[in-house]
Amino acid sequence: QVQPVESGGGSVQAGGSLRLSCTAAGFSFSTHCMGWFRQVPGKQRERVAAFVRVDGSPEYGDSVKGRFTISKDSEKDTLYLQMNSLKPEDSATYICVAARIINGEFCGTYNLRGQGTQVTVSS
Repeated sequence: QVQPVESGGGSVQAGGSLRLSCTAAGFSFSTHCMGWFRQVPGKQRERVAAFVRVDGSPEYGDSVKGRFTISKDSEKDTLYLQMNSLKPEDSATYICVAARIINGEFCGTYNLRGQGTQVTVSS
């Protein structure tokens, strides 16, 4: 099955840290860009961090800038999201997403998604 597979979610107190991981099942970072979104029931899906160009810097959502860092190990086809200084409002299902690379340069629509991993931050 072609799908990102997340791991690393859990419960943490406010101010703590978590690191999420995402592996590519059935596809490769050589053909896809990667990113993280999050979803809270009843709210619109929010982009946390994602690449928009193959060789560009990732873009972060305003609410996580300076606290979260996205990184990747292309040899292992694994994506990471380091989350520091967590707040209760960061509680959500974190979803790893993938988009096909277009013309070897741009990231297409993020339409390939994993099942998600739950992050709960208590105050």
